[in-house]
Amino acid sequence: MEMNGAQVLLACLEANGVEVVFGYPGGAVLPIYDALRGSRLRHILVRCEQGAAHAANGYARVAGKPGVCIATSGPGATNLVTGIANAYMDSIPLVLITGQVATSLVGTDAFQEVDITGITIPITKHNYLVKDPAEIPVVVHEAFHIAATGRPGPVLIDIPRDVQEAVCPVTDLSPGVTIKGYKLTVKGHPSQIRHAVKLINAAVRPVVMVGGGVIQAQAAPELFELATRCNLPVATTLMGVGAFPETHPLALGLMGTHGTLYANRAVSQADLLIGIGVRFGDRATGDVKNFAPAAKIIHVDIDPAEIGKNANIDVPIVGDAKTVLAEINEKAAVVPREEWMAQVMAWKKAAALKYDQGRLTAPYIIEMLGDLTRDQAWVATDVGQHQLWTALFYKFVRPGSLITSGGLGCMGYGLPAANGVQVARPGDLVLLITGDGSLQMTLAELATARQERLPLKIILFNNNCLGMVRQLQHFYREERYFGVDLTGNPSFAALAGAYGLKAYRITTRQEAGPVLRAALAEPGPVLVEVVVDAADLLFPTVLNGTNLEAAVQYGGEPAKKE
Repeated sequence: MEMNGAQVLLACLEANGVEVVFGYPGGAVLPIYDALRGSRLRHILVRCEQGAAHAANGYARVAGKPGVCIATSGPGATNLVTGIANAYMDSIPLVLITGQVATSLVGTDAFQEVDITGITIPITKHNYLVKDPAEIPVVVHEAFHIAATGRPGPVLIDIPRDVQEAVCPVTDLSPGVTIKGYKLTVKGHPSQIRHAVKLINAAVRPVVMVGGGVIQAQAAPELFELATRCNLPVATTLMGVGAFPETHPLALGLMGTHGTLYANRAVSQADLLIGIGVRFGDRATGDVKNFAPAAKIIHVDIDPAEIGKNANIDVPIVGDAKTVLAEINEKAAVVPREEWMAQVMAWKKAAALKYDQGRLTAPYIIEMLGDLTRDQAWVATDVGQHQLWTALFYKFVRPGSLITSGGLGCMGYGLPAANGVQVARPGDLVLLITGDGSLQMTLAELATARQERLPLKIILFNNNCLGMVRQLQHFYREERYFGVDLTGNPSFAALAGAYGLKAYRITTRQEAGPVLRAALAEPGPVLVEVVVDAADLLFPTVLNGTNLEAAVQYGGEPAKKE
């Protein structure tokens, strides 16, 4: 049969199980959008291409398959760049399709021409410039395979307009994928597995350090078996939050720059650290030269490039986290470790998270939200103080239920990501926890939510400032605050009404419970504005130049080393 390039593209998307695409039209993708009219694909019209990338990201994280978005050439393509970088840093599978000027114009600085493949080389797992419509089936199937296998990530396909319009004979819309040199190691090396098991069985003060790789590999059941059978306390990076239920006695919660003191203390005093699906990034380790100084380190990761990149590793194991953990579980012994367990529990009791109990604060609201929705909600956040308060106080118990920007720390991520989550899970409760600064970065995506009738529940912390930047100025610039004042904020209630959301406002602790319950009971979209103090600081916090055990606690005092 004969089809044009755009029709071939959409047929190949359908062959790869795509049901939804997020996009924004333009001249260089007119053939694709013309073909979309007759396809089975659901198109979600975003209000900015950055919103398309973030929405596809949120969709991918709860749908279990790559998110897909479409943008035109030039500014449409460059508007995707932040979302591509965000997905690359957090290992989220995306397939991004961009239009390009006609092949005869490539390299001439034509109207709306940019070299998007060149721009995105450092932030994509792979990318393609398609020059022949006959290449499209192979390119699309390779793109989905690369995006979703091994360490997931974004793949970009750039298609000139004339290639989209060209007609070609098509014989196979589902070609097999054979990529020379692309080999994945799934099973751990047997001798390294044995070495790891020997260290685990002999360890006196072991800790498991869990990252987003455990969630990506769907390895939470194997992690739970290992931790509970072998009495291993579990600390998580931001991307690993929820991989182990945080209400469990073995859970240490978030570790790192804003981690719990007991997680940081356990890691710092461990004699064995088992890192699974982690990058040993600076936000988790602090000063890596002083990180886990007494510990031997086992590192399990699907990406061999990560092993040894940021920390010295004693037992490297390249492989899929689910497979490797199952292999370790077959051989690891049950060890009581009563003394270590008692010490960890004592730290958890002595250094429990605290906040001001006399005022309305973000931790108070987030803790209440956790109690009300913990087992049922998907929680998207933006970036800033509210993000870390959510990671600390919500107490996640479901793997993957925290959807946040970890590696890039991208303000504006939350709203479009929440849209994507709600599209993927239409019958589920989706919360967006955001701040007044972050929400306004991609505010127009409220129109997308309205058009698609997405019943988001938005919890907006309004402190009329850029809270995290203000906190950094507090600690590192001797409280010289500049450029963080947002007193020009709009009326968020009026704004919510303009976009068809029902609005609530919380100004006191006494209002919090009734308002949150009423908002959560609403069938449609809701915005709850919570008015909090700009002077509120995020604790714990590890200051530059100090180790994880010296975190400043609530009250402003550095912890004393034990």
